[in-house]
Amino acid sequence: MIKTAVIGAAGYTGIELVRYLLGHPAFELKCATTNSNAGQLIADVYPTFIGQTDLVFTDHDIEKVKAECSVVFLAVPHTAAMALVPELLAAGITVIDLSADFRLKDPLVYEQWYGIAHSAPDLLEQAIYGLPEMSRAALLRAASEQAEKGKPALVACPGCYPTATALALLPALQAGFVKPGSTVVVNAISGVSGAGRSPSTKNLFCTANENINAYAVASHRHTPEIEQTISQLAACAMPISFTPHLAPLQRGLLSTVSVELMSGIDSEVLYDCYRQDYATEPFTHYLGRGMPQTASVVGGNNAQVGVTHDVRTNRLIASCAIDNLGKGAATQAIQCANIIFGLDEKTGLDSIQPIL
Repeated sequence: MIKTAVIGAAGYTGIELVRYLLGHPAFELKCATTNSNAGQLIADVYPTFIGQTDLVFTDHDIEKVKAECSVVFLAVPHTAAMALVPELLAAGITVIDLSADFRLKDPLVYEQWYGIAHSAPDLLEQAIYGLPEMSRAALLRAASEQAEKGKPALVACPGCYPTATALALLPALQAGFVKPGSTVVVNAISGVSGAGRSPSTKNLFCTANENINAYAVASHRHTPEIEQTISQLAACAMPISFTPHLAPLQRGLLSTVSVELMSGIDSEVLYDCYRQDYATEPFTHYLGRGMPQTASVVGGNNAQVGVTHDVRTNRLIASCAIDNLGKGAATQAIQCANIIFGLDEKTGLDSIQPIL
């Protein structure tokens, strides 16, 4: 069993990691840390776990984590991870970071969007972007280095909006069907759990229920990450116009993307490109010209993608649905950890989603 810790385990993403790791056949959860609920039984804070575990939330005892664990999942706020990662890597511990701290390759861009200078810029290039559909080769190389040389890996898991947006466009971008340099228009909707567990006015039932609103327009912190990812896939700079929306859902995320195509693209060739690229992916599924819905993916690691070629405007309209806490966070992190530790990437994640 691979000894494992979740730092920041009491939040929505952290507790989702706990839920999956407790049932994982290869990872043994040794530590679940939090400042807010330290000393309490996990089952007392989240009664779902009654009869499932006697594990107690502990404070952030990094020395205990270093002594007992081989892999750490960081489910902490941005700016907190970069203080922990160097110490954990130096101790030989693989880090799967779910925060934003190691996603952006340019420390100046990080400082611009997060308002603080990056304290470990030397690790940015080393960090593997944890979107397996895009970075599987890099994850497998890191797995080999860990197995052969004992070198710990650093995985920077994508944000939820960047995950869905990248999966919506990945086949078309890799095939060169998108017009270089064209503006990518992203309209995305997320459930309330995407805002985290900390209380705020916008999360109140009376505020969120029966209400949909755009927020952080032209200023959301996932914008540079989406732009970096799309530009890397396109092999050229691709400006992003990103508008997120909040919907009265507990969980689930839908990203609908529109972008101009190269002239002369045949619709059937475009559709076949998606069909072939996603035919062998264990979790990302192409629906053809049918459009995905969040209800089909909540509770797990699946992503569903549908595309339409708008011939009149020569634009691709691609939509991807994920669970913001699953494929957008916790389960994708476990998928990456599976690869890093030489496991089948479906291990502990291969289950049918709840119908209701």
